[in-house]
Amino acid sequence: MTAADPLARLAEVIESRKPANGGDPEQSYVARLLHKGPDAFLKKIGEEATETVMAAKDIDNGGDKSRLVGEVADLWFHCMIALAHYGLKPADVVAELQRREGLGGLEEKALRKAREREGRGD
Repeated sequence: MTAADPLARLAEVIESRKPANGGDPEQSYVARLLHKGPDAFLKKIGEEATETVMAAKDIDNGGDKSRLVGEVADLWFHCMIALAHYGLKPADVVAELQRREGLGGLEEKALRKAREREGRGD
């Protein structure tokens, strides 16, 4: 089993909960967020990102590392809802990470800026 397998399974569940696929906003949290539209799930991503930062900062003050893991899981989950809404899958993110593999962070950032200057943005 690879790390992507549970993400792929979760993506399938999220896809099945889309209102367009029969997901009921009265019965499913995912369906409810998707039914409300991007503002709802994007707000949740922002909230979860903030909670992730706070949990990480708490570790430096003796906080529990498992809280950080839980907050990152919440963040990833809500990001996966956004991916599904926009017709993307975790495999798309993994492919992007693989594309960046071997590039130093500064090198990758410089390449991105060069593409933006060229008007490509990809």
